[in-house]
Order: sequence, then C-alpha cells, then structure tokens
Amino acid sequence: MNKSSENRKVVLPGPSVSCEWLAGHLGSPEVVVLDGSWYLPGSGRDPAAEFVERRIPGARFLDIDRCSDPDAELPHTVAPPEHFRACAEDAGVSDASAVVVYDGSGVNLSAARVWWNFRYFGHGNVAVLDGGLRRWVAAGHPTESGPALRTLEAPAPFTPVPQPHLIRNVDDVLNAIGADGTQIVDMRPPGRFAGTEPEPRAGLRGGHVPGSRNVPYVDLVDRATGLAIGAEAFMRLVEAAGVDPAKELVGTCGSGTSACAFAWLMARAGHGDVAIYDGS
Repeated sequence: MNKSSENRKVVLPGPSVSCEWLAGHLGSPEVVVLDGSWYLPGSGRDPAAEFVERRIPGARFLDIDRCSDPDAELPHTVAPPEHFRACAEDAGVSDASAVVVYDGSGVNLSAARVWWNFRYFGHGNVAVLDGGLRRWVAAGHPTESGPALRTLEAPAPFTPVPQPHLIRNVDDVLNAIGADGTQIVDMRPPGRFAGTEPEPRAGLRGGHVPGSRNVPYVDLVDRATGLAIGAEAFMRLVEAAGVDPAKELVGTCGSGTSACAFAWLMARAGHGDVAIYDGS
C-alpha cells in the first residue's frame, strides 16, 4: 500500500503541476523541488554541471545514475530500497514531502523517471513540472546558480515501500508477448524501434520486442512550448499506435527512462498505472 497522506500540509493536484503552481508554492518547507536531468550517451551534456549553472531556486539535484542499483549490469535498474532511501533523504525528501521533479531536456526526457521511482517506492505525493526548466525560464520565473546550499534536509525519514505492480522483469515481458490482456509500449524514436537507426549504447541489437507498439516520447511534447501534449491529443496518439488503455500496459525504451514519460501521461489522463520493464 502507498504511504499514508495523513499529516501532509501540501498535497499536489495530480501527476503534473504547472510552472504557475510551483511559483506559488516555491519556498514552502513541504515542497521539495528536484532536478532529475539525465541525457543520452553521446549527447555531450553534463546534467550536474548544468544544474550548477542554472536551476529553479532551492532545487536539489537527484542523479538518476547514482540512485539506481549500483550493482546491476544494466543502467537505471531500480535501486534496492535502502539505497533509494538514502538518495531521497540526501535530497531532502521525507514521507511528508510534496515532490516536484523537472529536467532540462525540453521534452520531459528524465523527470518522469524520477516521478516513477518515487511512486514505485510508495511515495504518491509526487508530480512532474510540465515543461520543465525550459518552460520555467520562458515564463519569466527566477533561477539561481552556483553550488547548491545544503540547507534543505529531510525533517523526517523517507520510508521506501515498493509497489510490485509497477515493475516488470524480462520473464514478465517474455510471457507478455502475444498475451491477450497485455501490451508492450516502446517509447524510443521510430528509427530505433524499427532497427534502422543505431542504439546510443554500443553492442545493443536494433529492433523491438515482438508485438510491441511504438509511441515515441518525442511526440509527447509540443515542441513550440515544451509542454506535454493535452490529454485528448495524447489519447489519439495512443489509439493510432494500436494501444488499448483497457489492457495491462508495460512501458519500455532503451534503459527504462523515457518509458516513464508514457506512464506519467497515462496517469495524467486518468488511465491508471503503467508498469515499467526494469532495464528495458
């Protein structure tokens, strides 16, 4: 079961919050803002350095790589509960926190992965900042730079409570192939899905899990604004890809990061939980 919302002073309005909402609640001791930026190998971008250069005031940096399982062979494998607990508390998150996550990609590439991690560990009071840092800056809201001051410490412990229904392993995915009640949804760009473009990680085969549907994460954002597309447009995209929201859905991608954007938008559209293939 998810951790109780009892005693929370700030309850987020849903899986997504606007820049205006965050601006109105910035500085509240219960609201913890996390920069969850991460970029594909070969991008040439350094999320930690960019965080020091410019961030939302009071934000803390949550390193997706450091907060994954340090002993796993695959990137972004879900961390053991105690490892993630330490990451959450180091970022100032307690059981009573309202967590808002953003990234600097402009396409919500990795913020949803942090959102999903907190939900997997039973913390439901978490949301993605729609539009991320790009929208925040475009709206004229302030930023800060320099090393983050460690003044925001968790006032109480963070208690990880894993939610098994939100995760799948390789055996689960193999069993889902051809199953009537399950669909696998791949969030990679069409070329990588089809195997006509190389994977960003050396040694990975091209193509996709047999029978999976393709909903590219790059199509989930309005390029002009950086905001996620509306619920109706999103559901049209899902329908066009042959995805049936009534079925059990499993999101996958290259390493389990952009797949979470699909889970996030499905939750925002009111269509329940999407499981993520751990390791993808």
